[in-house]
Amino acid sequence: MDPQPNAPTLRERTRRAVHAEITSTALRLFVEQGYEATTVDQIAAAAGISRRSFFHYFGSKEDVVMGDLEALGARVRETLEARPATETAWEALRETFIGLQEQATDAATPLQIADMYAEAPSLRARHLEKHLRWQELLAPNIERRLGIEPGATADPRARAVIAAALACLDVAVEAWRQSGGTSDPVDLFDQAVDALRA
Repeated sequence: MDPQPNAPTLRERTRRAVHAEITSTALRLFVEQGYEATTVDQIAAAAGISRRSFFHYFGSKEDVVMGDLEALGARVRETLEARPATETAWEALRETFIGLQEQATDAATPLQIADMYAEAPSLRARHLEKHLRWQELLAPNIERRLGIEPGATADPRARAVIAAALACLDVAVEAWRQSGGTSDPVDLFDQAVDALRA
């Protein structure tokens, strides 16, 4: 039987498996020891790889938690582009963000990952970097939804809407974290947006 077209090669499947194993090991150590207290050398040793091999899979320790920012940004843009053209900018961003909720892993729950963000300055810095990149990626779509003619640079109105939506997302996640995961993050996001737009 011929392999399916576009099926991942053995090498790619092996790479994904190793990537997943390193991620799981690192998240387990972050939960046990704390993010800042865990070193790349400790992660590599626990995963049975060299420090050099770790950096073959991840650019930094932050990337283990954050993921591939470029790939994530592209996925966010694709999700937004797939939203119906009849949705307002706010509606489309809401549905896009809801579709990107973090999934639990065997090593760390979304709540534990949110705790890492709250406690680690380096993760917060990368998080800000991600938001600035998203403003750039999502601006053309939001401009269209706002009826703004495209220009050489992103319109500040589109960037302002995206930045405000991301701020609402951040405060909703933080309120959810502080509730111990008992509050509904989508409801918290909607409350934040309603207050902003009142």
